Amino acid sequence: MKLNPQTDLVLLEHIRERIRRIAEYTNRKRAAFYDSHLIQDAVLRNLQTIAESTQRLSNRLRATEPEVPWRAIAGFRNVLAHDYLEIDLEVVWSVVEQDLPKLAAAVDRMVRVARTGQPGT
Repeated sequence: MKLNPQTDLVLLEHIRERIRRIAEYTNRKRAAFYDSHLIQDAVLRNLQTIAESTQRLSNRLRATEPEVPWRAIAGFRNVLAHDYLEIDLEVVWSVVEQDLPKLAAAVDRMVRVARTGQPGT
C-alpha cells in the first residue's frame, strides 16, 4: 500500500473491522473460541492481519499512542506467521480478551488524530 494522507485512516478502519470480526466470531465467549477450530483459525488470521496492519501505520501516528506495545504486536505477528506450531491458545485468548479492547480504544483515538491532526480527548 502506498503511503498517502489517507493510508493511516484506511489501515485504522481495517484494524477496527478485524477487531469487530473477532468479537463477532467469538461472541466474546471463551467457550466459543475453544470449541471451534474454525473460529480459532478465523481469530488467528484476523490477529495476524491486525498485527501486520499496525506495522504499516505511520510512525507519527503510532507515536500518539506510546502505551500500545507496537514491538510486541509485531513479534506476535511473527509467531502467528512463522511459529504456528508454537501457538498457545491461552495466550491468544488473553490477547482477544485483554489486549484487543485496549487496542480498539487506541485505534479510536488514532482515528481522531488522523482526521484532525490533533490528539483526541
